[in-house]
Amino acid sequence: MDCTIRLAREDDAADISAVILRALRETNAKDYADEIIARIERSFGPHAVRELLGKRIVFVAAVGDRVVGTASLDGSVVRTVFVAPDVQTKGIGKLLMAEIEHTARGRNIPALTVPSSVTAEAFYTKLGFNAVRDSYHGDERTIIMERRLAE
Repeated sequence: MDCTIRLAREDDAADISAVILRALRETNAKDYADEIIARIERSFGPHAVRELLGKRIVFVAAVGDRVVGTASLDGSVVRTVFVAPDVQTKGIGKLLMAEIEHTARGRNIPALTVPSSVTAEAFYTKLGFNAVRDSYHGDERTIIMERRLAE
């Protein structure tokens, strides 16, 4: 699978939203209650994604013309890492995270933090992130994870 990682454009917002919503419904729903998924979905409609494009460094993974994943960097915090369910486990998330790390190193960011879903904890652990603490938003559990980039 030939996958390209590039900066997101404003006209990617609907495709990014679709990837996030599909991943939430098909992958994250295994670990979170329906009401939590519904609440998170409200934060990632096309309009909300367009707003995030102006606040974060957002990348997309594309296979041909199809957006199949996204990840963003907000200062030293990795956010909104999602891959379309039909292409998960094919290395796309790893490619996105490599681009995030490359960008962070270029900005002299010494460590990355990621508020990981329960679903993604093993993924981040394989990339060298360590769990620091749990965080709760109501019933929604998030694992705050960190990885040092500079020694």
